[in-house]
Amino acid sequence: MDYDVIVAGAGNAAFSAALSAKENGAKRVLVLEKAPKEKRGGNTHFSGAVFRFIYNDVAELDRFVPDAERDYPGFHKGVQPYPVEAFREDLMRVTQGRTDPELSAALIENSYDTMCWLQETGKHEFELALSVMGVRVGNEVKWPRGAMIRTVHEGVGLSKTWFATAEKLGIEIRYETGAQRLTQAESGRVNGVVARGPEGFATFGAKAVVLACGGFETNPEWRLRYLGAPWDHAKVRGSNFNHGEGLKMALDIGTMPWGHWSGCHATPIVATAPDYGAQHLTDKTNRLSYHYGVMINVEGRRWIDEGADLNSFTYAKYGGLILKQPRSLVYQIFDSKVVKLLEPRYSTSEPYRSDTLEGLVKQLDVDHGRALKTLEEYNRAAGKGGRFNPAVLDGMYTEGIEPKKSNWARKIDTPPFLSWPVTGGITFTFGGLKVTKDAQVVATDWKPIAGLYACGEMVGGLFHYNYALGTGLMSGAVFGRIAGRSAARA
Repeated sequence: MDYDVIVAGAGNAAFSAALSAKENGAKRVLVLEKAPKEKRGGNTHFSGAVFRFIYNDVAELDRFVPDAERDYPGFHKGVQPYPVEAFREDLMRVTQGRTDPELSAALIENSYDTMCWLQETGKHEFELALSVMGVRVGNEVKWPRGAMIRTVHEGVGLSKTWFATAEKLGIEIRYETGAQRLTQAESGRVNGVVARGPEGFATFGAKAVVLACGGFETNPEWRLRYLGAPWDHAKVRGSNFNHGEGLKMALDIGTMPWGHWSGCHATPIVATAPDYGAQHLTDKTNRLSYHYGVMINVEGRRWIDEGADLNSFTYAKYGGLILKQPRSLVYQIFDSKVVKLLEPRYSTSEPYRSDTLEGLVKQLDVDHGRALKTLEEYNRAAGKGGRFNPAVLDGMYTEGIEPKKSNWARKIDTPPFLSWPVTGGITFTFGGLKVTKDAQVVATDWKPIAGLYACGEMVGGLFHYNYALGTGLMSGAVFGRIAGRSAARA
């Protein structure tokens, strides 16, 4: 059977494309999901489901979180606008100015309208991301600009709603059916997909194909090839089905690689996390409150400025830096003054604890003498500058030690002391395909390939070196919507 549009993948970007294709005139839309039904949804299922988007006035958020002012008095007064310029500045800063200017403009400028579309067409419900983005200061909750709203029930809810909405609209979903290669007419136009399903290989014809099946983060051979050692040993935070087949079959027909192929999104996760994302744990292995404490490696040394920036702008980079530490193991250390500030995900594993720093250090698999000396040196250097304020870059810094800590540098001096062992968990890879602003895939002759579109993690060029929280799901929705519309109209 031939289709108007085939979408390879079944995450947030894929369903954004499928629904967009449907509403733009594609009558027969097929979604190919490589995973079995019980493991469906790709990385979307494992996400915290926070979306970063522009708004010029806090009142523009009321449609998504109408009860925010009632539940958190002062919300309207406390939240700062997040205009196009602010989003662009954040994206440029974390990517060291390397983000693709055309694609990033499309992402940013379409972000609010796409959020409205997710609500209206996708039927998603939203809430404030209190557990990961809200910071309690006294009786108030402080919120960051741009990224504070998520779907209800996080990634599980986001994925479940996408499937439900797609099924109601008559979009066909085939499980355990992974795309293997693209088919082309003599003209070069992509006109279908060869997929492997429960009954073997089958060819599905289509007027257009959208690739939305993720990066190569699950593939240890590709991780070693493109990211280098020790990435082949990294734990995978999300889906264990993203081996890069979509990228391979696109490259096989001459598409242009684009972006930062040696870069990825990787976060600090508890060291005891499973090798692949567990459906019931989703993103609960994350350990992202390191900026309120210190991190020491197995040599007993601090090795990074834990307070260089808000953790939403450092976490996706620090996971990879943790992985490159000796034995890919680091300990986050806190005292009782900041325990109430740790995000709730810390409660999913038991920390080491002691009433003395010496007692705590003795429980850790580190150079005990060096670690205790490191903590003593840190305490002597800490507490300079501004007053501690967990909601902003507070300017409380260390003096006379390397690496310095630039913000939130409180002394670790109030028992009980706690420590969580962490490693780096890979989420998705940055390298992808070159696409136009209409999400059409470009060949190595710099010409678009007729009938072929891409979105989600397969779009190259947006992210380099680092990442701003909430940008990936927003990119998936924006370019998925564009890809589906372009494919339908083609």
